[in-house]
Amino acid sequence: MSSRFVLNIVLATVLVVAGVLLFALVTRFAAPRVDPMRVSNPGQLAGRVIQVEILNGSGIDDLAADTRNYIREHGFDVVKVGNYTRSDMDSSIVIDRVGDLESAKKVANILGIAHTRVLQEIDLDVYLDASIILGMDYESLRPFRSRKSP
Repeated sequence: MSSRFVLNIVLATVLVVAGVLLFALVTRFAAPRVDPMRVSNPGQLAGRVIQVEILNGSGIDDLAADTRNYIREHGFDVVKVGNYTRSDMDSSIVIDRVGDLESAKKVANILGIAHTRVLQEIDLDVYLDASIILGMDYESLRPFRSRKSP
């Protein structure tokens, strides 16, 4: 009788584990996967805010932080400010991260960066629309046109 009881416990455990795995499988395929790509017509989204990061590639102190205020005043959401991996960037660039070049071009327009310096490097691991890399040409950008060199 005790071996039968143990067999029933083992069978019940296997059924519970199988039920949990089946539930996980069904839930995985029933719920749509989240995709950070923007829809093809972002004008249909109410209150859409372009999210950006600002990275200093010039080596000039506080350049990214100073740019943050200007970008926010123009309605963009700055989610990160920091230093780029290099500090010798000649030109400032905007990088599209989600496949929405129009949003990246809007960022470039606000700063006065030519559309030829808007690149596309899609990275679905970051949760932002565009990266701004500030280069040594920062004085030609709109936020700094009246600012003198440090």
